[in-house]
Amino acid sequence: MDAAAGTGTRAVVVVMGVAGAGKSTLAAALSERLDAVLVEADDLHTAEAKAQMAAGIPLTDADRWPWLARVAARARDEHQAGHPVVVSCSALKRSYRVFLTRVSETDPAFVHVHGSEEALAERIGQRTGHFMPASMLASQLATLELLADDERGFVVDLELPVIDAADRALASLRRNV
Repeated sequence: MDAAAGTGTRAVVVVMGVAGAGKSTLAAALSERLDAVLVEADDLHTAEAKAQMAAGIPLTDADRWPWLARVAARARDEHQAGHPVVVSCSALKRSYRVFLTRVSETDPAFVHVHGSEEALAERIGQRTGHFMPASMLASQLATLELLADDERGFVVDLELPVIDAADRALASLRRNV
């Protein structure tokens, strides 16, 4: 994280959560506020993976590992080039977060955008032009492992306006992570 975040160091922040939580929106706001490179993990899915999800077929771990490797490599490369980085990535399981940390060779802070299933369903139902259908929400919620106490991160309520969510995330990054 740069001086804008108050720590004086470079960092990687991963905005995580299920489909429809608002990861991309919050990540974009944070990257702007931090003058950081934005890595959108959805852009790193293969065409085959996007087609699979669009057809309502959840990805398996075997599908996810190569994608997560691409996400981590992009974060690592930007970080090693001296840039603060904000990543928008579901990072649903602890094992995925550990993998992202190890492969990116960074110590990312995880910002979990979280809310009720009802709020998520409403938000995902309002999206247009995204490959992830609303029918995939249940499988994502079933896969989700909440941040554990020993993980570097915190939760932001998805129902907050994006400016308030970004303010809270930045305050938590400065204070706790």
